[in-house]
Amino acid sequence: MVQVRDHYPTKEDGSIDIPAWLEDLNAELNIKDLSRLQQACEMAEQALQKSADHEDEWGDAAVDCYRTGLEMAMILASLQVNEETLVAAIIYRAVRENKLDIQLVEKTFGPTVAQLINGVLQMAAISNLQSPTRDNVLGQTDGQLANVRKMLVSLVDDVRVALIKLAERTCAIRAVKNGDRKKRYLVSREVFDVYAPLAHRLGIGTIKWELEDLSFRYLQPNAYKQIASLLDERRLDRQDYIDRVLATLTENLGNAGIKADIMGRAKHIYSIWRKMQRKNIEFSQVYDVRAVRILVPELTDCYTALGIVHGLWRNIPQEFDDYIATPKENGYRSLHTAVIGPEGKVVEIQIRTFAMHDEAELGVCAHWLYKGTDTNSNSNSYEDKLSWLRQVLEWHDEVGDSSALVDQVRADVEQDRIYVFTPDGHVLDLPNGATPIDFAYRVHTEVGNTCRGAKIHGRIVPLTYRLQTGDQVNILTSKGGTPSRDWMNPNLGYVNSSRTRAKVAHFFKQQDKDKNATAGRHLVERELRRMALNGVDEGVLAKAINFKNPNDMYAALGAGDLRLAQIVNAAQQQIEPQLKQRQQLALGLESKRSQNIKGGGSDIHIEGVGNLLTTLASCCQPVPGDDIVGFVTLNRGVSVHRQDCQNIINLADKEQQRIIHVDWASQAEQTYPVDIVIEAFDRAGLISDVILILGQEKVNVSAMNTVTDSKANSATITFTIDIPRLELLGRIMDKINQLANVLDVRRQKDG
Repeated sequence: MVQVRDHYPTKEDGSIDIPAWLEDLNAELNIKDLSRLQQACEMAEQALQKSADHEDEWGDAAVDCYRTGLEMAMILASLQVNEETLVAAIIYRAVRENKLDIQLVEKTFGPTVAQLINGVLQMAAISNLQSPTRDNVLGQTDGQLANVRKMLVSLVDDVRVALIKLAERTCAIRAVKNGDRKKRYLVSREVFDVYAPLAHRLGIGTIKWELEDLSFRYLQPNAYKQIASLLDERRLDRQDYIDRVLATLTENLGNAGIKADIMGRAKHIYSIWRKMQRKNIEFSQVYDVRAVRILVPELTDCYTALGIVHGLWRNIPQEFDDYIATPKENGYRSLHTAVIGPEGKVVEIQIRTFAMHDEAELGVCAHWLYKGTDTNSNSNSYEDKLSWLRQVLEWHDEVGDSSALVDQVRADVEQDRIYVFTPDGHVLDLPNGATPIDFAYRVHTEVGNTCRGAKIHGRIVPLTYRLQTGDQVNILTSKGGTPSRDWMNPNLGYVNSSRTRAKVAHFFKQQDKDKNATAGRHLVERELRRMALNGVDEGVLAKAINFKNPNDMYAALGAGDLRLAQIVNAAQQQIEPQLKQRQQLALGLESKRSQNIKGGGSDIHIEGVGNLLTTLASCCQPVPGDDIVGFVTLNRGVSVHRQDCQNIINLADKEQQRIIHVDWASQAEQTYPVDIVIEAFDRAGLISDVILILGQEKVNVSAMNTVTDSKANSATITFTIDIPRLELLGRIMDKINQLANVLDVRRQKDG
């Protein structure tokens, strides 16, 4: 366990002697300048005066933010952290209890300390999800997901965030002994479910064992007391036995020329209980009650020592594990063996190098010793952080098993988010499938606007490359560069983030507002002319569709934020207020959409042709009730056939296009008549092509007039069609305008 002094050096007035305490702290760290640490202590002490009446979350007013900060610093000092981490730890509780303003902290100690504290505060998101006293409120899930994502990013970006939080929770589990039973249970549950697994994932055994033992003490008090009493009852006999084993090992290893440190290994109560439960055995059958650890200088010495141990005593084969050849998922390395020692008693022995022991006790801290330098300056910071990222996500997966909501978080974070690195080693989270352009805009809008290329791990990739978790991205920019309109095309795959898409769209809106306004004005004027909607007040028109002025309306249309049909419909309502009356009148008139077919005796409704010549085919002689189709003939209008008529079935592929929909007389949709004028070069089949389009759109033709000019080889065709809405009229005219030889299509002004 981490050892923290119960009594601090004090002055005559009973207050803590900070200079003396700092000297004790610095015995392990050798920090050259302790002035910033002293300033942090003084700031935390001043904050204590503001919280004299504050009862701490652990239920003990005596455990104040000041002493908690000092205790956290002592824990972290044993992990070999740097000065900034210690400063953040000393004042963290004061900030959390709102006795210190984070802006003052940043001004006094710099942005790094403030970022560390903010990162630790964000880790409270996990507590919100885990604590049974903080039930989810309806509608808060999304916010919690966002908080957990922020927490994970903070963790990945700086391991010191996790270390400070682990130190703070270690203080919490120690202090909770003074709280009530409920408080002890809640804190222990959180520590056991969340922070002990985190310490394990980071390989920090010196904290992991303490968190597990203390939380186990409050969660399973009877089991804890039982094992503790069994250990105490046999402690003297066991110690005497271990001393004899140590003496034998020291002599034999010395004879082999191995300079080893040999010691009895600490007994962790939770570890013993877990082994009893897992293997369903009694206390007397637990091998590591009698345990020895051998530390040697070199890797080869580990296996030499193993051979000596197995030469002295018979080993138990199923109890041997080589975690050097196959390390644990958190990087732990060691040789584990169990032997039948003196007097036939089982002894568990661990063998590792001194470096492996530091890794086992300090975990990630053994690799990242922040000796006053920024993490990004380390040459291997990227590789280290990638490894750290994997550990955080694996820990998050372990924690997630205890909560349905966290399962949702895990799916959201690990499947829908990716984590990538900047060239300096900072971490950014992006949507799954994000591209280098998404990354560029995530860094800064200006970086995105001037992006011209990207490198992944130093290799140039296309801008459509899909980023993967762990990629290190370097954006290549061009001075004066601007986004490409191709980035907005979803089919090209340049952008996969709605945030990025919005920023690109905003750029074009700002840069091309005048151009968009000009293009939009041209589109509106052309469509109004084509629809014969003259005399429209553009100011009134803009206000009708919620724009302050016509220029904004035209710019929105040119940028693609407004549909032309919206403007046309508003213009129609403005200049034809009598539209509804005309529609009602049209409904009351004798229907012109059906005719009495001589010899048939029934009305036939021909969708798309109305009063044009219609005949019943003599080949199949359809009668009302039959399924029928229409066939556009060259000179006899529309011939009506049964759908199973052999002449229809055997039509050539080219003639199949002349089939139109026909049904027997029925109630027509509410429509109103509109005249359209088509100007074209005269050609055979032009009218047939137009009628086909009208039939496909299921529009009825109530009249048609054609005027040709043989000298100019031109034709002017006027159709009267019945339509329900102007949007359909626009689509029909666009389709007709695409026909060969058609010069212009427009709506004819009434009267």
